[in-house]
Amino acid sequence: MTGTAASGPRIVPRLILFLAAVLFALAVWWAVSAWRDWREGPPPETIVAASLQGLQEQNILVPFTARYVAVVTSTQSRMGLSAKKTLIMPGTVRYEVDLAKLRPSDLDWDAEAGVLTVTLPRLRLAGPEIDIDAISEFRDGAILLTLTGAEDVLDAANRKAAQEELIKQAKGATPMRLAEGAARTAVAQSFAMPLKAAGIDARVTVGFAAR
Repeated sequence: MTGTAASGPRIVPRLILFLAAVLFALAVWWAVSAWRDWREGPPPETIVAASLQGLQEQNILVPFTARYVAVVTSTQSRMGLSAKKTLIMPGTVRYEVDLAKLRPSDLDWDAEAGVLTVTLPRLRLAGPEIDIDAISEFRDGAILLTLTGAEDVLDAANRKAAQEELIKQAKGATPMRLAEGAARTAVAQSFAMPLKAAGIDARVTVGFAAR
C-alpha cells in the first residue's frame, strides 16, 4: 500500500513534463512553419485571388475613350418644295470592361509554366456623350421649313442618324483594337505587379471571351 501510494505523486510531474514537451514541440513546429511561410511568401493562388477581388470591387474598367464626329443629312419634299438639314455632331464614346463579371473560372494558373491566363468579358460601349456646345447645323429650303413641321422631322431624323453614326465609328476595327489592347495591359499589370512584389516570376496573358 505504501509503495503504490508513493508512485501516484510521481506520475503527475512526469505527465506535466510530457505535456510541456508536446507543447514545446508544437510551438517549435509552428515557429518553423511561420518562418518558412514568411520566407516563401503566400502561394501564387492566394495572390491571384486577392487581385481578382480587387478588380471585382473596381467594378468598371474604362481603358479607352475616343471622340468622334458624325455628319448626317436629311431631306424632305412636300408640295413641290424640298428642304434639307445637315447636322455635325461630335460625341465621346467610352470603352468599358465589366470587371464585376470576372469569375475565378476566368483565370487559369499554370504553375509549371508560371503563366496566368485571364479571360475578360467582351468590351462594351458607353455613350455617346454628345458635345452639345460643338453641334453645328446647316439648313436649305427655308420656305418648307418655315411653313410646315418639316424641320422637326428632319431634326429628329438627323439626331437619330448621328448617334448611330457615332457608334458605328466607335465599333471600327482600329478603335476596338486600341481599346482591347489598353484593357489587356491594365488587367495584366493588375495581376503581374502583386505577383512580382511577392517574388513570383510569372507571365500574365489577357484575352476576351468569344462573342
